[in-house]
Amino acid sequence: MRILVVEDEPTLSAQLVQAIADAGHTVERAHDGREAHYLGEVEEFDAVVLDLGLPVLDGLTVLRRWRAAGRNMPVLILTARSAWQEKVAGIDAGADDYLAKPFHMEELLARLRALLRRGGEHASAEWQCGSITLDTRQARVLVAGQALSLTSHEFKLLAQLMQRKGQVLSRTELSEHLYAFDSDRDSNTIEVFVGRLRKKLPSGSIETVRGLGYRLVDPGAVAP
Repeated sequence: MRILVVEDEPTLSAQLVQAIADAGHTVERAHDGREAHYLGEVEEFDAVVLDLGLPVLDGLTVLRRWRAAGRNMPVLILTARSAWQEKVAGIDAGADDYLAKPFHMEELLARLRALLRRGGEHASAEWQCGSITLDTRQARVLVAGQALSLTSHEFKLLAQLMQRKGQVLSRTELSEHLYAFDSDRDSNTIEVFVGRLRKKLPSGSIETVRGLGYRLVDPGAVAP
């Protein structure tokens, strides 16, 4: 999944980015409200961690502008522990959840997983497609109970396909969730990662839809 972290305090920002990346996600970061607003307008994110006390443009203004523009990605706001008014204002502005500082990173990751589940069809932390199981808590993949050894890019690609299983995803969509905003995105490399995944997953799990992209299916499912 692709997550935007908006936090101006350098140490906390680095900790958030590291923890979320270690959980198997692609992470972008913004250090002020203006940069956050821009990224949220031009890029697609599966969720946002948004501090409210931002320089240049405050977090509530950013959130209100996103919602007014129809940007509906799940947003977890970070607030000062004593500022209950901020929590209320954040939810009224369109936030999906909030977390008071200071917080335990494991709680933040759990809340983030919950937001991602709400945004998709998955009701639990373990996503299933046939014999493939992706555990979002441990960032690992099992096939018929046996652990797979995947690179971080292979894991992120499979997670995106699992999140929207049965749907066709273009190479461009997949590359946007694999690479950072300021990196050199080459959608052709998606073919390489798909090829590697196909060798590790049950045969027929990833279908190519000519001219459109790829989709994940359960090869053992009986067609209606």
